[in-house]
Amino acid sequence: MAQHTNTRFDAELEDIRSRFLRMGGLVEAMIEDSMLILADGNLTVAERVFEREKEVNRLEMDIDHSIAQVLALQQPTAVDLRLVISVSKMLTDMERSGDEAEKIAKMARRLYESPSRYEPIVDMTHFAVGVQKMLNRSLDAFARRDAILAAEVVRSDKKIDKQWKSILREVSSYMIEDPRTTSACIDLIFIARALERIGDHAKNMAERVIYLVQGEDARHTSVKKVESMARGDEELPEPSASAPVSGEDN
Repeated sequence: MAQHTNTRFDAELEDIRSRFLRMGGLVEAMIEDSMLILADGNLTVAERVFEREKEVNRLEMDIDHSIAQVLALQQPTAVDLRLVISVSKMLTDMERSGDEAEKIAKMARRLYESPSRYEPIVDMTHFAVGVQKMLNRSLDAFARRDAILAAEVVRSDKKIDKQWKSILREVSSYMIEDPRTTSACIDLIFIARALERIGDHAKNMAERVIYLVQGEDARHTSVKKVESMARGDEELPEPSASAPVSGEDN
């Protein structure tokens, strides 16, 4: 009976894990389609983005329900408990990433449907590719329980932040030079902001992977500290009050 219960419990955990990865795949596809609209004016994929967003929301609710059942009925401990907690937290970041992708699709469609024909003035393709890579690597790190890869995602967030600020300056200069572009530029700023937020969510998920693998809370700390956690390095003990300080006489 115990063996049967354990087998069922393992299957429930694997089902939660698999559905979360499916949810992540849908969000990745949403981002890609949204950027197709922005880059090429391919409005035919907009409805596909909106349908996928509904599926992402449904998966979030279903997985949340499954997690609640596992916690109530199975009372997981140790690594299993960390998996359940990690997925529970990552669900929010993934769902919000889907929301941001939907915003991009809506704003990109509005740009092309406006009376004044939209002409791309800023190439955000490279920026979007970087954000998509962050999300993909976070999912990969989770699937493989790879804390080192997760730490690389955390480090890459700094590059995404720099790109976001660079795009903001570039688009702002267009508005100053030609006030007629103001409406389009505002939409572009919101699109870039949405991409930057997806990068933040990917970083949050990567930090959760480090917690899952190493049991260490990697939030609100330096990148070097995160990388040390990911490697499982032991922390040096804090010097005691009576310990001699380097450079002073014993």
